[in-house]
Amino acid sequence: MDLDIARVIKSIPKKHEELEPSQLVTTWGEELSSELETVPLAEHPRPQFARRRVWVLNGWWQYAFVPSEEAAVAWRTARAPEKMQGQIRVPFSPEAWLSGVGQQLTPDQLLWYRCRLGVPELAEGERCMLHFDGVDYSCAVYLGQHLLGTHEGAYQPFSFDVTDLFAAGESMLQVCVYDPSETGTQLRGKQRLAHGGMWYTAQSGIWQTVWLEVVPQNHIDRVRINADADHGELVVTAWLEGDASFVVSVFDDAGLPVASTEVEPIESTRMATAVIPLEYPRLWRPDDPYLYRLRLTYGDDEIQSYCAFRTISVEQDAQGVTRLCLNHEPFFFRGLLDQGYWPDGLMTPPSDAAMVADIQAVREMGFNMVRKHIKVEPERWYWHCDRLGLLVWQDMPSGGANPGDWFARNIPTLFKYSWHAFSDDEFSYKLLGSADERYRQEWTETMRDTITRLANHPCIAAWVLFNESWGQFDAGSATQQAWELDSTRPVLSASGWYDQGTGDIHGVHNYFRGTHMFTDTFAGKGSVREQSALENRKGVRLAFTKARRTRAQVVSEMGGLVWHVADHSMYPVSYGYAEFGSEEAWQTAVAELLDNVDLLENEGLSGFVYTQLTDVEEETNGLLTYDRRVRKLR
Repeated sequence: MDLDIARVIKSIPKKHEELEPSQLVTTWGEELSSELETVPLAEHPRPQFARRRVWVLNGWWQYAFVPSEEAAVAWRTARAPEKMQGQIRVPFSPEAWLSGVGQQLTPDQLLWYRCRLGVPELAEGERCMLHFDGVDYSCAVYLGQHLLGTHEGAYQPFSFDVTDLFAAGESMLQVCVYDPSETGTQLRGKQRLAHGGMWYTAQSGIWQTVWLEVVPQNHIDRVRINADADHGELVVTAWLEGDASFVVSVFDDAGLPVASTEVEPIESTRMATAVIPLEYPRLWRPDDPYLYRLRLTYGDDEIQSYCAFRTISVEQDAQGVTRLCLNHEPFFFRGLLDQGYWPDGLMTPPSDAAMVADIQAVREMGFNMVRKHIKVEPERWYWHCDRLGLLVWQDMPSGGANPGDWFARNIPTLFKYSWHAFSDDEFSYKLLGSADERYRQEWTETMRDTITRLANHPCIAAWVLFNESWGQFDAGSATQQAWELDSTRPVLSASGWYDQGTGDIHGVHNYFRGTHMFTDTFAGKGSVREQSALENRKGVRLAFTKARRTRAQVVSEMGGLVWHVADHSMYPVSYGYAEFGSEEAWQTAVAELLDNVDLLENEGLSGFVYTQLTDVEEETNGLLTYDRRVRKLR
């Protein structure tokens, strides 16, 4: 038996009285708090789909908490309070220090926002769109007394056309928010009102950028960019409004023209597909994250974008071992678990520079990937990963009923056989927290939206659907949908447990067992994509196997070793999977563990994810402290 029982026992969360947290602040949060007139996160929210006329609305708004016994229903039709309580710095949730509020929204309250908008000048036919990139969880949006619409879902952006109301003189924006946190079954990730251990402070309300955008009458709604390295061609499919020609122009990273093409949309579908040959394109990889610039035009609409040529695949090497490959070469993914939490902004980074600093720290510590853990980031974060060369395994946010300890943690921790011996069919929904049909529908819609919306980012190297069984249901169907939405990336269907034999990657979690390879029980019989050999447009044979029936092997979580830095930790207590008496002992143990798992590449391992990039609240198992002021691994 390879289970370290002593370490399991030591990892059990210690019960303690509710502790008063120390307010940690990052250097970027400190700078923002000292500049009261600075607009936070003022950069263009979507660098891969950037129009010129954009106004970021972040900054000081008015807010009010309003008690409501029927908040779960009342948010749709509630009347705004006449008097507001004070000012809140958007886009930081009221629970975040940087919001200037510091109050938790509870399930029996509504949170109101109010802000007067500046009205841009519009030419004939132009439209003005109001964008919300993230509101947690439900909201009703008003301009003046007019309901623009409602939205549910913390991780999906949404927008409204406000042109006609602006023309009528309306400019007062009001937003009513309801958030049940863990009292509901909606997607919420690691947030909990009763936070502690592996659960973090719940946040609510507006947590990503709010902005206005002027859109021409003839315009591009969205695009799908497929930079096909195997065939040496760029394929851009656009969904269009109006009547014009669609033009795609390609430039190198210095801005020099490379190629261009013009196509007419298919009238019946209002879609256009541009195919541009690029002979021997320069390939993207972490040590050379080369981006081609794109200019997309449709009538008066002009969008700045970019793309990268690279291929992520699952193939067999010369010895017949199934591996993850980058540009058809075996590639070892050295990753960190990244929760995306900040002590001063919670799920909202304090600044653009803060996001960049995290990414650079990952690369400087010798890692080439992060697993973005059950959270979806602002799109600028993915752009920084694209341009700085950091690969991403993107999780889907978790939700459903709160997982019970036995099925979510105790049984799989103690009994390894359970990892592959538990079905996620309808009989199991209650045990796995997925019994609520509304949750299953929301999870599916969010998964589909996330893959569709982020698929253009070259940094994303895999989709991770379910984590440690929480909210898991019908992983086979979910995997098939992911494949249909994006055939260019592998899928890890169930990270940790309970594996259903689906997907391209077999990922185990190993915090309490020896460092070694684990057997894929479903090898040769699971639901795995079959790939046929093919040749690219230059006649070069690609390395796909004719009928791959095995999955790539990864350790999708491991480590969790604790070192508590007293002046840079939020609580005097720690949660993690092993504690050490000195910083030197901790550093030695981390380095030894990383060296040992690196050696498993020779045995067929394709990568690992070490827990984790930063400390988060009680968890002090990060390689950086929560305030990012101390790099523990040197």
